[in-house]
Parts: sequence; C-alpha cells; structure tokens
Amino acid sequence: MDKGLYIGGTRAYSGKNMIAAGVGLRLQKEGLNIGYMKPVGVTPVEKDGRVADEDAAFVQEVLDLDQPAELVTPVIVTREFRMRAFAGNDADYLPEIRKAYERLGAGRDLMLVAGAGNTLSGKYCRLDGVRLVRELGLKALIIDRLRQDVNYDELMHIKDQLGPMLLGAVLNDIPPSSADEIENVFIPYLERNGVNVLGVIPHDPLMASIRPGELADGLGGRLVTARERVGGVVENFLIGTMLVENFMNYFRRKPNTAVIVGGDRADLQLVAIEGRCPCLVLTGNIFPNDVILSRADVLNVPIVLVRQDTYTVAKKMESLLSRQKLRDVIKIRQCGRLVAEALDFEAIRAGLGV
Repeated sequence: MDKGLYIGGTRAYSGKNMIAAGVGLRLQKEGLNIGYMKPVGVTPVEKDGRVADEDAAFVQEVLDLDQPAELVTPVIVTREFRMRAFAGNDADYLPEIRKAYERLGAGRDLMLVAGAGNTLSGKYCRLDGVRLVRELGLKALIIDRLRQDVNYDELMHIKDQLGPMLLGAVLNDIPPSSADEIENVFIPYLERNGVNVLGVIPHDPLMASIRPGELADGLGGRLVTARERVGGVVENFLIGTMLVENFMNYFRRKPNTAVIVGGDRADLQLVAIEGRCPCLVLTGNIFPNDVILSRADVLNVPIVLVRQDTYTVAKKMESLLSRQKLRDVIKIRQCGRLVAEALDFEAIRAGLGV
C-alpha cells in the first residue's frame, strides 16, 4: 500500500473529522478498502484498557474499522509529553508512526491520515502536518472552515510548503451570504495560484448543533427539568434581554433555538417554554418558580441552570456551537450526504491514483 491521504486544516475545529468520515464512507461505498490513522492524538480517553484518541476512536467506529488503538494513534499528547518536549527530552516518534502506518496500510487501497489542530500543530515536537506528509509520502487535502474570511494566506503557505503533495483544499461551512464571493473571487484566486479547490461545503446548522445534555455539561450547569428529553437538538441561541413582544418576534424566526435568559425573567421564560424551545438556559443560579417548572415538565422542555451571568454564558454558548464535533447518528448521515455532494471525488481519486 503506497496511497495515503492526509486530511488537515488551516485551524483547529475546521471539520477534519467530518471530512475524514465522509470521504471514508464514500470511498468504501465505491468499493475501496480504507484504513485510517491519526498519528498524533490530543483528546486522550481510555478504550479497552488502553489510552486512545477520542476523535480517532469515533472515526474508526463510523468507518467500521477494528484497528489497535496504539497503531491508530501512536503518539498521545499529554501535559507530561509537552513538558518533555519543551525541556528538549523528546524522542523522534516518526519511525514509530511510519511503522504503524505501514502495518495499518497493509492490504489497503488507501490510508486516511488525520491531522490534529492545524498543519503547524506539533511543530514543537517535530510532528507537524507538513513533516508527516513529506515523510510518509502522502497527498494532502486541507480544510479551511470559513470564519470571517477564507484563510487564503495559510492555504498559500501550505501550498508553498507541500508543492505537488498538496492535492487540494476544501472550503467548509460556507453561509449563503458568502457563496457568490467564494465562487467568483476566492476560488479563482486560489486556483490561479496553484491551490485546487476540490469542494465547497455549505453551512448546515445541524452540523453545529448540540444536545441539551451536552450543553449543560459544556456550560457547567445542571438540568433541572425534562431529563428524558436531553436528546433534542440546539442549533443556535437567542439572548432574552428584551421586551416580551420583541422577543416573540425574534424567537419565532429561528427554529431549534435555545434561549438564554436571566433567572428572574419569568415572563420571557414562559414565552420560550410555550414556544417549545429545545432548551432554556437560566443564568445567575436563580431557580425557576413553580409555574415555570410545571409548564416545562408538561411540555418536556429542558431547563439548564447555570451560575454565570447572561453575557458570559452567551460567549460560552457561541464557543460550544463553533466547536461541535461529529458525535451522533443524525450528524453522521448528514455528514455523508454533505461530503458526497460537495467534493469532487473523481478529481480526488485521480490525484491519488486509486
């Protein structure tokens, strides 16, 4: 096996797991025997008595691959690992990674190799994406998730670093308002400068959604009602700091919207509950009154109680939604559809020679 595709990003939380899973599922459907590894893991968990990378374990599960965790992720980054590297006591882990790559790839048509963070992550221990691509002889697919703008400087830098080993780029999470500029300005610019754009994935609220139970954990709060409905979906949020009439107008426009409101605003809390919001977040550690609790129980609306003020909770919520990972069946199905429709698989297979 001498075919490998590195899936990296211009920044953390760019959608690498989503793309790796989606590409793997599509190529498996086309009959290819796919292997997978994530050489450097940064989210350690215990699996079957061994330390594994949480994201890697999940992608393996999605692709229905049974591979030893110590081969899939030979290097797990912990605080102790970093301290050794900063002290100059770090070994060169590349031979171990190469050996694992070759073992996992034996008999496979293609190996998917996932990056961690961005392509420079791991530079401090000589395990950055650029080095891995070069040393393992991989082609690279780089994901750029839109924030305010396309990260064109980073894409151009990666192109200069990798040259012909850069297969192309995928622009991810593109809102409708940016679609014309992406198509008419950024894609022509990148392609004129040697960066092939092999897919544009539109923004999909479901992929950035979160369950109320996960939301409670992420906010450091606790569910006080409707614990059996923790499987609902929150796609965005609304801060309830306005008059009831204005709040109702905003709330009706946005489906699957969690409402963040002060624990003393029972008027807005009741409107949100009667509107069947997927989750009500009460700030200031003020427990809801009996009327609110009763209606939430009847209508099965989860209420999360948090200690912080509304502004702090809103900032946390924004961060949580931007960092949501692929973790459930609904998202996996949607991921497979988005990737299959958006990426140019004919060009990808031609570039890989598979």
